[in-house]
Parts: sequence; structure tokens; C-alpha cells
Amino acid sequence: MFRHYLLTAYKVFLRRKLFTAINLLCIVLTLVILMVVTALLENAFYPTGVEGKSPRMLQVMTIEAYTPDGNDFMRNPLGYKTIAQYLKPLKSAERVSAVTIPETVSVYQQGRVSELLMRHADADYWRILDFTLLAGRLPTPDDDAQGRLVAVVNAATAARLLPGLALARVVGQRVNVGGQLFQIIGVVGNALQVNAYADIWAPISSLPSTAYQSRMTGNFTALLLARSAADLPRLKREVERVAGTVQYPDPREWPTVRMWADSKLDLFARMILQREGRDGGGAILLAGVAGLMLLFMLLPALNLVNLNMGRILERSTEIGVRKAFGATSVQLVGQLVLENVLLCLAGGALGLLCAKGALLWLEGSGLIPYLHVELDLVVFGCGLLMTVVFGLMSGVIPAWKMSRLDPVHALKGGA
Repeated sequence: MFRHYLLTAYKVFLRRKLFTAINLLCIVLTLVILMVVTALLENAFYPTGVEGKSPRMLQVMTIEAYTPDGNDFMRNPLGYKTIAQYLKPLKSAERVSAVTIPETVSVYQQGRVSELLMRHADADYWRILDFTLLAGRLPTPDDDAQGRLVAVVNAATAARLLPGLALARVVGQRVNVGGQLFQIIGVVGNALQVNAYADIWAPISSLPSTAYQSRMTGNFTALLLARSAADLPRLKREVERVAGTVQYPDPREWPTVRMWADSKLDLFARMILQREGRDGGGAILLAGVAGLMLLFMLLPALNLVNLNMGRILERSTEIGVRKAFGATSVQLVGQLVLENVLLCLAGGALGLLCAKGALLWLEGSGLIPYLHVELDLVVFGCGLLMTVVFGLMSGVIPAWKMSRLDPVHALKGGA
């Protein structure tokens, strides 16, 4: 029976080639956009590569201080003192890193001025994130302790600052960053991930001023690496407990302090939704994204419903004959929906190839710097699910309507 349905569907698709092509085009365009968005979201929320330890990593990005009555509060990025004094000693963390938020700096090299993004990070930063080292070495705790003016650049920055030099020869070169002369000690691969996104890195101790050491707030973020994913809840609770011991310079004005350790998804949700409290809102953000995707599929699905109605109307005589010989409405719906799902699966296969091409174009265009996205099994599975849902959404209604036709009217070609 299933083989018969497949042969029937194949002949139906070939009967009206232009109609089938229009259907496929609509399906492919919709699914390409959805799969590209899914791949980009996976790269942001569940990254691999440089941030491959994300399943056991948390991040504290802001500190909140409340007035005695709790009616007013202020939220600021962390200062180095908060990380060093309160977060570094956490017992549930394997490592805790302090790293600055990227800042634009002017780099003077060979008579040119380049505007680059720079981070200052401690040695633990390079042990939490898994950068691909292309040449040279990474900063060490000794570089931090000695305040050495050393720097790491990514491959794109090395080619930009020192064109024509092999990466091995880039190591050892000096660059002028905002008036400070740094020696390049390493070259790493380009990375887009939030915590790895920068052009050049240097030790925290190389900052021009030591004022950062006494500031509770500033432009730092803390990366917390748990020993295992199972330790994440305990690490979150410990951060909340430690936050209660933080004292501002004027504790009477700001007696209550809170900090939240977030996963990558919760961090995105907290920033986008401006959430307060323990729950960063990751589940809400995912639900919202899923809802938007369904709404995006709804409009082309409605258009396909109209197209499918026209295609099925042409087969009213066939439907009437089948009903006259005892075919049930459920059997007819099953056949018609299967045909639509098969058409959507064909569109999904084409969409997957086009999505790969679109991502390759995005990577090469430079619209999103350092973008590198793979269509892995997760994206493939999401694409397959969206394809089936799309096929059901656009096929059930016209199929059920046509299956309810009276056999006499159907044989006469009436709807």
C-alpha cells in the first residue's frame, strides 16, 4: 500500500511540473531561512570549538546592588576586585577567569592605524577556552605576575597588521597598541563565540593603570568552569551565597548585593529580556524563538494550503472513484498528506544544500566576522522536524476537506 502511495505521489508531481516547482520553491526558501537561523542560534547558545566546555561553564557578567527599601537598584559589569576577592576562591569551581569586555583600541603598525577589539585576560582564561594555537605560545601565570607587555592575536589580525609574514614570523613582532608596545607571543585561530570574540589579547596586569584592582564594578566578566556538569547547580548556589557577603564602599546605601551565574543560554536571555533573579529566562527565550519560527512557517503554509487545494481539486474524479470503491476518509487523508510531506521532504533536502551554501556565503562575505558554522546532526534534525511540521500544516486541511466530498459530486468534478 505504501509503495502504491509513493508511485501515485510521483506521478502526481510529474503531472503538473510547474505547479510542483512553485511548491518546492516556496518550501525551500522557507526552510533555508529557518535552518540558517537554527544553525546560528546553535552556534550562539550551544557552541563547540573554542567554547567547547560550555556544558560545564557558567558566567557572571553583572553585579546588582539594592537600596535598603529594595525599590532602587543599579546593575553594572563586574570589577576586577569583585572577581579576585569573591569569585576566585569559589570551592565548587575548577577555574575562575577574569576577562574584560572587548574594547576598541588603535593599533599603529607600519605607518597605518587599525581599529581592533582588545581583551585583557588572566592566564585561566586560556585554560577555560580551547583556542586553536597556530603559532607561538599562550600567556602564562608568570606573564600575569610580571605584568609583561605581551599579546596574542588571531590569524585575521596577524594578516592585517603584518601582511605577507608567515605566522611563525609574526611571533616576536612588536605592535603599538594605544601607546603601549606589545610583543606578539602567539597566534590563535579566528573565533566568533561571545567570550572568545576579539582581535588581540593581553594580560590584565598590562593595563596602563592599576586602578582596576580596587574597583567593585568595571568592564570585567567572570568565566566559571565547574569540574563537571553535575556541579553547575551547586556552583550557582555558591555564587548567590557569596554575593550576600559582598560589601560596597558604602554598605548603608547599598546593603544588598546579588550576582547570578548563568549558562550561555540564560546569559543571552538575561541580556535580551532584562531579567532579574535566579532564573535567567532561557526557557522563555527558547519558547519565544520556537513560536516565532512557527509563525514564520504559518504564512507560507497558508499559501501552500491554497496551492494544494487547487492541485487536489483537479483530482476530484480520482477521489470520487476511490470513495465509491470503499476508501475511507482516513485513508484518503493519509495518502494526500503523505504526498505533501514527501514534497516537503524533497524541498527539505534541497533546502539543506541551499542552507549550507548560504552559510558558506555568510562565512566568506565577512558580514559576520569570524563566522564558522557547521550543519551538524542537531541542525539536520531540526530541519527534518520543521519539514515534517511544514508538510502537515500545509497538507492536512485541504486533504481532509477533499476527503469529505460526496462521491457523486466528486465523480462529476464538483467540490
